[in-house]
Amino acid sequence: MPRDLEPDTLRLELIKLGDEFRAYQQRTEPDLAVLATLHERKARAFSLWADVSGDSSLRHEAGRAEKAAQTTLEMHANRTGQPLGGTPGDGPVVERLLTRTQAASARTVLDYVAANSPHPEAEVRLAVLMLTLRSARAGTGNVTGQDLTGWLQGDAEQVVQRLIEADWLRLPGTVAELMASRPESPIAITVPTLLPEQPRPFAFGKTTRARISGWAQKVVSDRKIRKKKATAADRLLALYTAAHTRPDGRLGHAEDDGLRLDQAAVFCSLPPAQIAEHAELLVAAGWLAEADTTEDRLRGQLAERALPLGGLL
Repeated sequence: MPRDLEPDTLRLELIKLGDEFRAYQQRTEPDLAVLATLHERKARAFSLWADVSGDSSLRHEAGRAEKAAQTTLEMHANRTGQPLGGTPGDGPVVERLLTRTQAASARTVLDYVAANSPHPEAEVRLAVLMLTLRSARAGTGNVTGQDLTGWLQGDAEQVVQRLIEADWLRLPGTVAELMASRPESPIAITVPTLLPEQPRPFAFGKTTRARISGWAQKVVSDRKIRKKKATAADRLLALYTAAHTRPDGRLGHAEDDGLRLDQAAVFCSLPPAQIAEHAELLVAAGWLAEADTTEDRLRGQLAERALPLGGLL
């Protein structure tokens, strides 16, 4: 930057921007709203600089900064659930674990598991979901006995045996060895239907797989749900509700007036008439703020504490 650049306000703004970009790079946690503002200021400053100097390359840099600002705002909207151009009064601004794209991928996995679980029982379906997420990319993944008992409690060993008998799951050793494994020595499992030579059911990459797996783990291991002695069906319903939310935490698309009761029931391996009692448990656990199952719909809203795990529709 020329030392004698005029006007003086432009020179000072460019110096300040340089300092603020360097300070941002030193942050331990990103703040996309702050970064978008910096890009917007850079775009304005470089556009003015191009006007003053007649340098077309500066105009190009201003355009790049404008695009960077827009991209960063879209990333921020995906993470927080705040619509682009929205204001703080439009609804809760929440740091989401999943972006909208990742949430859509999570729903793809849920649909795949509902259609491809080798047995319909809720315990089996929950295990299939969690193991699918561990091995979604290459058909292999690492699992420990602690993982399985955390998901399934006392049903874990029996469920693993059933998956092996159905040839849905393969182990390098015995079920007993898997159940005894610890975090420092996980067991490498294989899911034959997800091996690379098979048709690929998922198109997402490594980062998205890890993010969705972490999301599912947080839902399934939720401490307050666990304290209510939740069954596998309860945990599946928690996952299903979390995966189908609007930015304000309401369940389902606004035009759909909630979630179809029959579809939620199929995913949770429950009769539709039993969804109400399991939804009540989630309300008692503070996962749902409210729930209603009249007129063949599951209506409700995630509790405030669960909003970060909401998968935006």
